[in-house]
Amino acid sequence: MPKKIFLNGKLVSPKEANISIFDHGVLYGDGVFEGIRVYQKNVFALKEHIDRLYASARAIELKIPYGKTRMTENVIKTLRANAIIDGYIRLVVTRGPGDLGLDPRKCYSPTIFIIADRITLYPEELYQKGLSLIISKTRRNHPSSLNPNIKSLNYLNNILAKIEAIKSGVPEALMLSVAGEVAECTGENVFIAKNGALFTPPASVGALDGITQRKVLELAGRLRIKTAKKKIYEKDIYAADEMFLTGTAAEIVPVVRVNRRKIGRGVPGPIMKKLLLSFRQITALYGRKYKV
Repeated sequence: MPKKIFLNGKLVSPKEANISIFDHGVLYGDGVFEGIRVYQKNVFALKEHIDRLYASARAIELKIPYGKTRMTENVIKTLRANAIIDGYIRLVVTRGPGDLGLDPRKCYSPTIFIIADRITLYPEELYQKGLSLIISKTRRNHPSSLNPNIKSLNYLNNILAKIEAIKSGVPEALMLSVAGEVAECTGENVFIAKNGALFTPPASVGALDGITQRKVLELAGRLRIKTAKKKIYEKDIYAADEMFLTGTAAEIVPVVRVNRRKIGRGVPGPIMKKLLLSFRQITALYGRKYKV
């Protein structure tokens, strides 16, 4: 449990961190957020996360009342207040309190809160043995309905797919587009490897332009692994040599089975292992260091 929560300019206790029941983030999921990791007091890719937060806010015409520099300072302030060495930050901006109608003009001031805590998405053994997934029957939102690069509070699409995974006894679900293309999992980007090259779906099929995804593509380039963003189909998954997921909380986690079918040799592959090793080497170096 965090000691302090940043809420609208103040650090308050978790019990005091209350928002209005008329907040449109609560009523309609009207808001944006970022999840950010901290490694050894280094806020990983902080600039990229702050930039994406503001880009998401602009896309839904949500005006954040101050600039990126101050928002960055608020993140650091929250980390210091909770003495976080290794952990996770959830930064949220909602439309703010309004009335029971949809009209965003009735929301007089955005709500901003920052939570800094510890997180473990998957146990370490799954990084050694790999995940099993299902393919969800819930299709990913069409990009023309909701731009996947807006990291919004509207996560019901993903939650429904997550419920399917839970009922199937696996930790994650793969989501397809309405046209049957591989989009993403409920909280991670998807990669497959074939003949020594890496492929990941483009935003046009409903996949978020993930920050960890970007870093993996950069690392792959340094390791001279060919990469491409291209459309991937279910048949490509089953024909892949290896598969893995990327995300802020997940980092890089291997997938060894999809719908009970073995991927590659059914064990984490060499490309994934190289990338995970390289990724964990840069996490404490890339970003903004702060003093507790």
